[in-house]
Amino acid sequence: MQDSIIKTITFVQQTLKDAEAGHDWFHIERVYKTAVNINKKEQGNELVIAFAALLHDIADPKFNNGDEELGPQVAESFLQSIAIDEETVKHVKLIIQHMSFKNSFDGNSFTSKEMQIVQDADRLDAIGAIGIARAFTYGGFKNRVLYDPAVKVEEHLSKESYKNTTAPTINHFYEKLLLLKDMMNTAEGKKIAEKRHQFMLDYLDHFYSEWEGN
Repeated sequence: MQDSIIKTITFVQQTLKDAEAGHDWFHIERVYKTAVNINKKEQGNELVIAFAALLHDIADPKFNNGDEELGPQVAESFLQSIAIDEETVKHVKLIIQHMSFKNSFDGNSFTSKEMQIVQDADRLDAIGAIGIARAFTYGGFKNRVLYDPAVKVEEHLSKESYKNTTAPTINHFYEKLLLLKDMMNTAEGKKIAEKRHQFMLDYLDHFYSEWEGN
């Protein structure tokens, strides 16, 4: 098991060495560590969780012309190349296909304890102090303004609406980040999310105060 994890870590580090800072190896490492910690209480399949956490953003659609099949395919090919059993490969591929926030608009047709753990770990990295940093890093990457009071927050009702938004970064807090606390699956994920959620609320209070020159 350890040898296959080391090989996967090396593959991910090499593949994502030039990735945008919010979706780079360090994001993967944080999600992996968080998933392992959550699993200490949840007792899911360690190998499936490790592979899914490490490979979940191996070819993020946002940076691959919206191709949602590329990531699962790359993960599948890599795992097969290091002789991982087909049942594990299939499970990991399903997790990667279904775990993202944007897919929640379609209604997930797949879930498992392992997916819930990795999904929580990924969503936890999108909130709190690091979540704030990642939001503004990606906003800068896309050349979006920080905030524009004239641009109202949208309630996205479809995957396409969410994917195609060009709203200011502050709007992203209301359109995704502040929604994640109530979307956690595991007891440990919910516990961690409470604190990180409150940190974002406090941050927004400071942001609006400073925006007004206070």
